[in-house]
Amino acid sequence: MQTPPIETQDDTVAAPTASFDDFGLRPEILQSIRYAGFKVPSPIQQQAIPLVLEGRDVVGQAHTGTGKTAAFGLPTLNQMALDRGVEALIIVPTRELANQVSDELFKYGKKLGIHTVTVYGGSSYNRQIGLIERGAQVVIATPGRLKDILERNMLADFAPSTVILDEADEMLDMGFLDDINTIFDFLPTDRQTLLFSATMPKPIKALAERILVDPAFVSITQEETTNKDIAQQYYVIEENERDDAIIRLLDAEELEKTIVFCRTKREVDRLSNVLSSVGYNAKGLHGDMEQRQRESVIRGLKENAIDILVATDVAARGIHINDVSHVINYHIPFDPESYVHRIGRTGRAGQKGVAITLVTPLEFKELQRIRKIVGTQMAHSFIPTKQQVQSKQMSRLVNEIETQKIYDEATELFNALCDDMDQTQIAYKLISLLMKNLNVKGPQTIGVPKQRLDKIMEAMERNDRGGRRGGGKPRRGGYNNNRRRQGGERGHGESNQGRSRGGRR
Repeated sequence: MQTPPIETQDDTVAAPTASFDDFGLRPEILQSIRYAGFKVPSPIQQQAIPLVLEGRDVVGQAHTGTGKTAAFGLPTLNQMALDRGVEALIIVPTRELANQVSDELFKYGKKLGIHTVTVYGGSSYNRQIGLIERGAQVVIATPGRLKDILERNMLADFAPSTVILDEADEMLDMGFLDDINTIFDFLPTDRQTLLFSATMPKPIKALAERILVDPAFVSITQEETTNKDIAQQYYVIEENERDDAIIRLLDAEELEKTIVFCRTKREVDRLSNVLSSVGYNAKGLHGDMEQRQRESVIRGLKENAIDILVATDVAARGIHINDVSHVINYHIPFDPESYVHRIGRTGRAGQKGVAITLVTPLEFKELQRIRKIVGTQMAHSFIPTKQQVQSKQMSRLVNEIETQKIYDEATELFNALCDDMDQTQIAYKLISLLMKNLNVKGPQTIGVPKQRLDKIMEAMERNDRGGRRGGGKPRRGGYNNNRRRQGGERGHGESNQGRSRGGRR
């Protein structure tokens, strides 16, 4: 059965719901929601949850960090009979996202006794099949491994009543579209199908038209896409100042967890080593690392054993950690979609976040293009001077001293020191000891000075006016004419071997 083409967002369905209680979810799920700390539904949850509960097929367009997992997960768990085998299949692009979706759904369905199983390459087929056959209600799988299992007929009576595609556009980018088409040839036609994607390129629209029946289309607005909880800043620097700028910003900002995005695997390795060498607890993440290494790094970030993650775009896909305080773009992203994906790693679950982008004068026009397309506010700032950072660090030290609890052992040590020194001398020595760790690295000033930046802005405005009159010549070379990902990381994942077998329904 062919569905009408999905063309625009004009048919977006709005739901005025402002409380999870209004959805009519099971008490056990509501209890899990409250335990997770959710107060009110996000926009995508308000729109999608009622439709999924009605049994509708749904196309949901929303970027990372908007609550998509709960938008499809909560109503799907709510509708489960819990007296049969696998009831829900969720297909995701990466192992990391499979594990995180599994953890989140297990948390929501724990009070109902719901079990989840992840299925991806690099792990034992027998172990994964065994876990499913022992009573899992939810399977979260990557396309390559799932296709292999279905083609080998390794699962008996595999007939999920709900099938969900999450991050569909990322699966397209990673070359999994043929695998997805093959997978749906093995699935029952009598099912509810949900497709979630940050963007809707033509191949994803065509896929949606093939696998969904009379779908409702839900979307968040552009204002909601660029999360208002994220403060966006940019700094104009010279190309050779990137490392000094990153270190100075890390020294200046009060960081909790930070993700620094680089373009290439080599750059990730180099920068993570640079940050580690100056005392930061930093680790790299990219597609050439072994799976155990990747999982160890992500676990370290979640468990606060790592403060700074340096990653490529591809490697960081599917990382959903709610307490990332800062995202830093070491280089400007290649396109507006990548920018939105990157900054969406912070400002999640109602928390505030900061997104910082480093640009050179040659890249400044590209930043303005992204800014215009995304429709977001980015504040320009200057890299703090050495003296400004030292002043900030002194203020923090004063605050730490004022709020420090006094231990009994400290009193004993102080009394012992008083035998040899007066109290003023003791105080000076202890403060000096603390100040030994306040070491601001790099030159006194970093970045393009205001006077030169003003001239660059004036020249850009003159060029724009000249271009509009038709008298300008196209600029040769430069960033805008060389935006191919040379040397960068291409999509990773499992092999893409499947071919579409034709239509379904």
